[in-house]
Amino acid sequence: MISTIYYEEEIFQHPRTQFVLSKFNKARRISISKYGEVFNRRNQSFRLQKKGPTLILAKKHNGYVLSTPPGFGIGHQKNFYFSHMYNCLYDCEYCFLQGMYSSASYVLFVNYEDFEAELEKVIQQNSNQKMTFFSGYDCDSLALENVTGFVRYILPFFKKNPNSLLELRTKSYQLEPLISIEPLQNCVVAYSLMPEVMAKSLDHKAPSIKRRIEAMKALASRGWKIGLRFDPLIHGKEWEKLYSELLTEIFHHIPSDSIHSITYGVLRFPKKMHKVVSEAHPNSKLFVGPFENRDGIVAYKKEIEEKMIDFCKSFSSDYVSSKLIFKCMS
Repeated sequence: MISTIYYEEEIFQHPRTQFVLSKFNKARRISISKYGEVFNRRNQSFRLQKKGPTLILAKKHNGYVLSTPPGFGIGHQKNFYFSHMYNCLYDCEYCFLQGMYSSASYVLFVNYEDFEAELEKVIQQNSNQKMTFFSGYDCDSLALENVTGFVRYILPFFKKNPNSLLELRTKSYQLEPLISIEPLQNCVVAYSLMPEVMAKSLDHKAPSIKRRIEAMKALASRGWKIGLRFDPLIHGKEWEKLYSELLTEIFHHIPSDSIHSITYGVLRFPKKMHKVVSEAHPNSKLFVGPFENRDGIVAYKKEIEEKMIDFCKSFSSDYVSSKLIFKCMS
């Protein structure tokens, strides 16, 4: 899968660097000074690189924990995200990362201890407020866990901080280390979902919806709290029928008391990002519309957005409390 690995000279001797290199002992290794030399080069082709991404091992020096955009949350007063990795194993057609980064290379920051220290600092600074920390904003939280070991590393920290909620966002059916350890009540394993026919067309390289439901079912049976993330909602022919069938299937397999929260958000992009992403997929029907520009955000027309979210929220309310359902507006 990985044929070339770049590594920063500073962290070559780091145990995690050596562990990852041992996982890909046949890969070509190239020493660099800073990851930006490769990742931020001009005139790169994200689409071309996606066919054979390289891996960059690096040290992060700042920006370990950041505030989420407005409208991003699942009920708490304070919301933060952190990214131990940039870019994703999968290649979903609507992914905003292809409009944010010029490179499709995976960047793994190996200095997990610095992430932990910053998380501790943020928790202490906001000790009187409920907080959610989101992992999986710039990558998939579990897809490369067998290589990174980040989830296994960070879970004990949140076990010691039960008043802070951790969300692991994923499309993966990777169950380790979760299936082998005691579940944390302040951890939500959140799955991105859409009707199977849409996923087959748009979620390139990602596990099928069936596999994701199987993973959710397995984790729920072990006691993990599950998050259902319908973001983005995709408009199209018979979307009501497709989403009602999907929701029915999920609620059939996942007990309502295992569901921590449900979020809905329609397909949307900042204007410049929409241009980049749509031009990267000139033959895709996804970007045909019906869109409108609202305050610099390209999204479905307001009436379509409201109809889709109201429909899904109403359908879900038959299975779970409406207090667990949120609209994602970021």
